[in-house]
Amino acid sequence: MTQAPLLVTRGLTKRFGGLLAVADLDLDVHTGEILGVIGPNGAGKSTTFNMSAGALAPTAGGIEFAGKSTVGLPTHAMAGYGIVRTFQHNKPFHSMSVRENIMLGMHTRMNLSLLQVLLRSRAALQAERDAVHTADGLIDFVGLSAARDSEVGNLSFGQGRLLEIARALAAQPRLMLFDEPAAGLTPAECDRVAGIIRAIAARGIAVLLIEHDMRFLMALAQRVVVLNCGRKIAQGTPQQVQVDAQVVSAYLGNLGAGAHA
Repeated sequence: MTQAPLLVTRGLTKRFGGLLAVADLDLDVHTGEILGVIGPNGAGKSTTFNMSAGALAPTAGGIEFAGKSTVGLPTHAMAGYGIVRTFQHNKPFHSMSVRENIMLGMHTRMNLSLLQVLLRSRAALQAERDAVHTADGLIDFVGLSAARDSEVGNLSFGQGRLLEIARALAAQPRLMLFDEPAAGLTPAECDRVAGIIRAIAARGIAVLLIEHDMRFLMALAQRVVVLNCGRKIAQGTPQQVQVDAQVVSAYLGNLGAGAHA
């Protein structure tokens, strides 16, 4: 890839007391790329993910997004930069409709004063119309058209995962961090989510993905980074890492015929 990476970590390290969770990690994520991060339990995947999202501060090392350091920035500032994450467990507002939930995801991009909102100014009314239009487009994109006006509490778990993705997209991200998006889904739902993630990357949005379902991840990621005991032990295409001796020993060899860890 000749284009400069969008997200860069160098020497990224995190200690929790005497526990070294991530050690000297170098990681690059490019615009429009799907990068998967795998490893056994305790490998440092979630810690790496949380530092990249701004939820944890590194003990040492640096993180840059679009050439600017993000170390020390709060999570809301990360969203303003264009870094958005989804969660393994859906976190919607249950008393609101699907459309209203997605519109809430746009708040970081709205430049309205409280007075404009309270007075229902022309700018506020236009912003509301634009938000409805954008929300409806995202609802169609993830396949929730039939449920756009339904209360979120009436959605299935799989539909809730689609809502989580649409709400994240409403923030107009440049990088999306997916935390085990296949967890709890049926095979058909996994296929649907995989198709959506490919379409997100095709829009030029970078994707950083951690996942335990190896069939899901290996069919989706363009590159894979493998962690073990907090250290990167391999990286490359899915085909390359699946035959890497260290990876087979540390992780994939323990999976046998199953595809989960």
